[in-house]
Amino acid sequence: MTTPALVALYREHQVGLIRMAILLVGDEATAEDVVHDVFLRMQDRPPRLDDEGKLLAYVRAAVVNGCRMVLRRRRWSWGRTEQHEPAVWSAESAAILSEDRREVMRALQRLPRRQREALVLRYYLDLTDEEVSQAMGIRPGTVRSTMTRALAALARELGGEVR
Repeated sequence: MTTPALVALYREHQVGLIRMAILLVGDEATAEDVVHDVFLRMQDRPPRLDDEGKLLAYVRAAVVNGCRMVLRRRRWSWGRTEQHEPAVWSAESAAILSEDRREVMRALQRLPRRQREALVLRYYLDLTDEEVSQAMGIRPGTVRSTMTRALAALARELGGEVR
């Protein structure tokens, strides 16, 4: 993989990757750090891929793993009794976001990690079962069952039906 290819990938997908990471870790600063760390590591030690077309899938998986590592560190440092709450939205962001959307975000944060990751990858990034499978390191059948459980849990959290 060449440095120009990495720079092009960063420019094209940085914003989407950061947004995905925000949904997984709950705050923008940490999400930016995770994405930047992934690209810095790749610059120092480029992945050995047979096909450069698989680079985006590789980066998504690396960002998901980086988010997992951050959440593990938080659990370890805060103990298991305190749950991470997302950062307070800025006044501008709070004015833009509707209450319904904030409620969905809070419900999403209360889901188990694997279910939250599956929903974010599927519905935020619009990935297929196979792509979600690659990013999460699980089988496509597991993706489907995880999605079913996640949607049911989200519906319970929101007190209604989610499709």
